[in-house]
Amino acid sequence: MQTPHGHLTYCSNIHPGERWDEHFKTLQENLPFIKSQLSPNTPFALGLRLANDASIELTKPERLEEFKAWLMANDMYVFTMNGFPYGGFHATRVKDDVHSPDWTTTDRTEYTKRLFRILAQLLPEGMEGGVSTSPLSYRYWWKNDAETQQATKIATENILQVAETLIELRRTTGKVMHLDIEPEPDGILENGQEFIDWYADYFLPKGIAYLQDAHHFSPEEAKEALLTHIQLCYDVCHFAVSYEEPQTIVNQLNELGIRVGKIQISSAIKIDLRENREAKLKAIQSFDEPVYLHQVVAKNADGSFQKYHDLPEALATDTDEQTEWRIHFHVPLFIESYGLLDSTQNDIVKTLNVQKATPFTKHLEVETYTWGVLPPDMQKPIGESIVRELEWVSEQLK
Repeated sequence: MQTPHGHLTYCSNIHPGERWDEHFKTLQENLPFIKSQLSPNTPFALGLRLANDASIELTKPERLEEFKAWLMANDMYVFTMNGFPYGGFHATRVKDDVHSPDWTTTDRTEYTKRLFRILAQLLPEGMEGGVSTSPLSYRYWWKNDAETQQATKIATENILQVAETLIELRRTTGKVMHLDIEPEPDGILENGQEFIDWYADYFLPKGIAYLQDAHHFSPEEAKEALLTHIQLCYDVCHFAVSYEEPQTIVNQLNELGIRVGKIQISSAIKIDLRENREAKLKAIQSFDEPVYLHQVVAKNADGSFQKYHDLPEALATDTDEQTEWRIHFHVPLFIESYGLLDSTQNDIVKTLNVQKATPFTKHLEVETYTWGVLPPDMQKPIGESIVRELEWVSEQLK
């Protein structure tokens, strides 16, 4: 949906289906109802998630034309895609495999190029498009700093291949599209500060030199091409888990000219451990589920932080010196607190207030994908849940 503060949608990674026919079926079952509730008389946007298998199927001209015709008939459009999960994302153990294959591989590189070629054909004229992606790799797959640095080098080189593809697609189609890199706890780029440091100190110098050498760009042309085509995906849940303030990050990005491709609007769990500690730790146990990683960042009484790779590891530790937990578990946006547990909803409000005051992106995407693994008392019909989330965001944007 078009709002005064950017195009607003939700990410279809909420719907199962790793093959295109399965995923298309779920879209056909859910989207007409959602649109009827939110924008019955105006175009409705979809943030499309395609698994690798689905992306291969959708490159077939007849399948893509069928989808385009369905979008047009239902007054819908696609402006952003989620290219982070490559394979299975529902009803299977995902955990750290969500990063696989990572940016050190040809598979990830070719998959992402394929998504952009599809998006170039779906994107309405005059509108920018983006594909969000993983933060290079999973940090703990690499044994030491030397291995991590080598992985970063290879991943950066592969991302530059995608930048070349986007430069060429802009030349041939006129479509401006960007790869939106999404920092996540335990990624090689774990938070906003690490993304900024990588982008400014490593990616830009390496990329400028590469485009000068390979394509005879001037330094100014190369820098502008990279700033246009490689951007940040600001996932509010992830930044909140890292205790990062949106205004601070946006100020740093603006100073360096680094752009934000989209805001992924998502909320994490927050626990104040300064009172009712035992009861709260017991309450969070119902969120310990086997599908996704739920990293925990604990704040200690002295202001330092302790990180845990997953919720069971945090639950098994002595928390006496810890005053707060933030947990990477996407929970409904419209719930500020539930029982003894809180959410980082206020971080969404702060981020959207920054966007309203000084817009820093054109794309807004709700991304609560955990409905199927929430405690039973929080699960509602999926269409109604999506409508409620988008209505809540729309209210915040007024």
